[in-house]
Parts: sequence; C-alpha cells; structure tokens
Amino acid sequence: MFEKLVDYASRQLELDATEITPDSTFESLGIDSLDVVEMIMDLETELGVELDMEDQKITTFQELADFIESKLN
Repeated sequence: MFEKLVDYASRQLELDATEITPDSTFESLGIDSLDVVEMIMDLETELGVELDMEDQKITTFQELADFIESKLN
C-alpha cells in the first residue's frame, strides 16, 4: 500500500518519489489538507472501500498506508 501511495503522490501531486519515505509527513512534502482529502477520495474510488478519516490522526505516508490496509482486511 505504501508503494501505491508513493505512486499516487508522484503522479497526482507531482512529487519526486525518491523523496517520499515511510516517515515522510504530508506537511514536510508540502501536501496540504485539501490534497490529502483528494487523495483519500481517489483511493476510496480505486479500492472500493470507505476510508472514514474523521477521528484519525494520520500525518505520515506509512500511517496512511497502515490505516488503509486495516480497512481492506
């Protein structure tokens, strides 16, 4: 899932994939909350799962990958 997120960020947000690590925070890469919401909506459509982020404190790519994987299982 982490690799899928990196691929998405490099394509849609025009980030350098080599700069994205599991511990990269969205803020450190210049990803704002609107970008995160758009990414979640796109992933929901692609994966066919609802990702309710309302009570989640997710700040890194790995945290998001882990959260998505937990929803898929």
